[in-house]
Amino acid sequence: MSHVPDLDNLFSPLKLGDITLANRVIMAPMTRARVPDRTPNASTVTYYAQRAGAGLIVTEATTVSAQGNGSVATPGIYSQEQIAGWRKVTDAVHDLGGRIAVQLWHTGRVSHASLQQDNAVPVSASAVAGEVLTFTENGFEPTTPPRALDIEEIPGVVDQFVQAAHNAMSAGFDAVEIHAGSGYLLDQFMRDGTNKRTDNYGGSLANRCRLVLEIVDAVSAAIGSGRTGIRISPMLVTWDCRDSDPVALFTHLAAELGKRPIAFLDMIERNDASIAVSGDDHAVDNEAGVRLIREAFKGNYIANGCYRGDTADAAIANGYASAVGFGRDYISTPDLAQRMRAGADLNAPADPIDYYGDGGDKGYIDFPALTD
Repeated sequence: MSHVPDLDNLFSPLKLGDITLANRVIMAPMTRARVPDRTPNASTVTYYAQRAGAGLIVTEATTVSAQGNGSVATPGIYSQEQIAGWRKVTDAVHDLGGRIAVQLWHTGRVSHASLQQDNAVPVSASAVAGEVLTFTENGFEPTTPPRALDIEEIPGVVDQFVQAAHNAMSAGFDAVEIHAGSGYLLDQFMRDGTNKRTDNYGGSLANRCRLVLEIVDAVSAAIGSGRTGIRISPMLVTWDCRDSDPVALFTHLAAELGKRPIAFLDMIERNDASIAVSGDDHAVDNEAGVRLIREAFKGNYIANGCYRGDTADAAIANGYASAVGFGRDYISTPDLAQRMRAGADLNAPADPIDYYGDGGDKGYIDFPALTD
C-alpha cells in the first residue's frame, strides 16, 4: 500500500449529459473477443460487474447490425437475444451503483466475407482495400476488399445506428457512444485515404463528416442528446485508415460536434508509440494536433491515452478534461478506480496473449480485487 494520493478532482461527481457519475474515472472501450455467439453471456455479466466502480463503463465495441460485424467473438446489439443479454449486464452494473454506456460500432471494410451474411463483400466509403488483417474462424486473415456503399444505402446505415440506440435503451444502458474512430466505417468516411467519393459524402471536409454528423443527429433525436456520445482517434492511423490533414479534418468535426448538446466527446489522444518525447518531432506534432482538436470542442470532454491517476487529476483540475478514460489497466485490475482512490498497488499487467480470447475466462474475469 502506497501513500494515498490527492485525487479529489478525479473522484468528484460529474453530470455527463443526462447521467450523473460518482467519479470521473471512465473505463474505456476494449474489444475482448469473449462472446463466441455474439450474445453477452454470464462471463460478460461478471466482467462488467467487477468493474462497476468506474464512474462510467463504456463497453467493448458492439456491432449495430450483422453487416457491421468484422471479427469473431464480438457482441452485437441488433437481436432480441443480444438485448436480453445486455440487460443482464446493465442490471448487474446498476445494482452495484455503476453507470454504463454501449459503444455502437460498424467495422466497414475491416471485415471478411466469411463474417458477412451470405458471404457478402464488406462495405466502406469507397472500394479502397487496405493492408488489414481481421480475426476469422481461421485465425488472422487479410480482409476482403470492400465495395463502396451506394448513396441510396447510406440512410440505411444511419437507421442501423438509430435502431441500435433504441435497442440500447431497451437493454438498460445509460448512454451510447458512437464509434467514429480506429479505422472503422465512420472513420473510413471521414479520411481522404479511404474516401474517394465524388457525391455529397466525399471531397470537402463537410462532406466527409456528413455521415458521422447525420448519425449523431439521428441518434440524438431518437434517445436524447444527453445520452449520446462519440469517440474519435484523430492523430492515430489504425487499420491503414489515413488522412492527408487529420488536424484540419477533426478540428472541423470537433467544432461541429461542439454546436450540438451531446453528452460527451471521447478522444483517443495517443498510444504508447505516440507519446511525445524530446527530439521526436512526429510525437510533438501529434500532441499539438490533439490540443487544437480539443480546443475546437465545447462540451464534456473525455481524454484517453496513457494517463495515470495524477495526470488525470491534473487534466480535470485545469479544465482540460471533464473525465479521463483508462483502458489496459482495467483488464488486469477490475477495481481500478477503488485502488487509485486508496493509493493501492494495481495488479500486474495482463499478458497481451490474454487481451483477446475465444470465449474462455482466463485473462478475462480471473483477476483479483482488493477485497478477494
